[in-house]
Amino acid sequence: ILKTLNSWFWWENIWMPINVTWAHFVDRDGLVFPKPHQLYATIPYAFVLLIIRFFSERYVAIPLAKALGIKNVRRVKPQPNPVLESYFRECSKHPSQSEIQGLAKKCNCTVHLVEKWFRRRRNLEIPTVLRKFQEAFWRFSFYLTSSIAGFIFLYDKPWFYDIWQTWVGYPFQTLLPSQYWYYMAEISFYWSLLFTLGIDNKRKADFLAHVVHHLAAIGLMSGSWCGNYVRLGTLVMFVHDTADFWLEAAKMFNYAHWEKTCNMLFIIFSIAFFITRIILFPFWILRATLYQPTYYSTTPVIAYFLFNGQLLILQGLHLYWGYLIFKILRRFIFLK
Repeated sequence: ILKTLNSWFWWENIWMPINVTWAHFVDRDGLVFPKPHQLYATIPYAFVLLIIRFFSERYVAIPLAKALGIKNVRRVKPQPNPVLESYFRECSKHPSQSEIQGLAKKCNCTVHLVEKWFRRRRNLEIPTVLRKFQEAFWRFSFYLTSSIAGFIFLYDKPWFYDIWQTWVGYPFQTLLPSQYWYYMAEISFYWSLLFTLGIDNKRKADFLAHVVHHLAAIGLMSGSWCGNYVRLGTLVMFVHDTADFWLEAAKMFNYAHWEKTCNMLFIIFSIAFFITRIILFPFWILRATLYQPTYYSTTPVIAYFLFNGQLLILQGLHLYWGYLIFKILRRFIFLK
């Protein structure tokens, strides 16, 4: 069954135009093409990023947080109690008064001690301000580095200025080393975020939302790699990263209670968001993915529709997030 599913999944008619097979993408005469099996490398690369994250958070983020006035407040741990711990994990983090009384009898202690234990145990689930700062610093560092690298990789490419060039020569567009590393870094980054979700995010609702987001990002980038939509894929990644690092910077200064700096950075983020995701993404990139293949007589395949479907869903999210950002800005302006 697995063999049948695998052969069906990699059927050329799903990924390639008519009369094009995977054999056409064998490297030859110095020409290199993207290959699906190369994506396996993103898993070990993700662990490399986790190592870099560990050292950057410890030796860069913590000193920076202290310089900005953030203190490392240590939470008081509750006394070890297997009965209460089991109830906390399996039943409820907020027991009712009658449940607390029952637990107090079971543990042979006072109601006050049980209430105190649950309060301290719940506090351990909430990330400290320093921990939030470290996470924001890591994301800021990656998005900023990725944005700079993306500009360096793209600024001398013709499709950066003339998006029609993204389809010239398709599907036999060769892979550049810069494109390879750009993709590997981006996909590995989202794998690393997925691996650390249990540590980074404790709330169940947020946890599930982040799982869906990270898997969708990995799926979109991996699909564009397998279908050789690499030129468009690099533009999509660049457009997104150039706004995100402003938001993470605003979060960092918010945690440090630098209100004016935080507000200024959030305004810059809002401007960058509306330019890149409300204007450039739909009227520049989506126009290229939806209309231009027909101009170049590129027969749409299943991967093309899946790729565009994901991009349209992404644009729907952009509009929703843009609405939320607009509400925050409006409240911010009128409060001022």
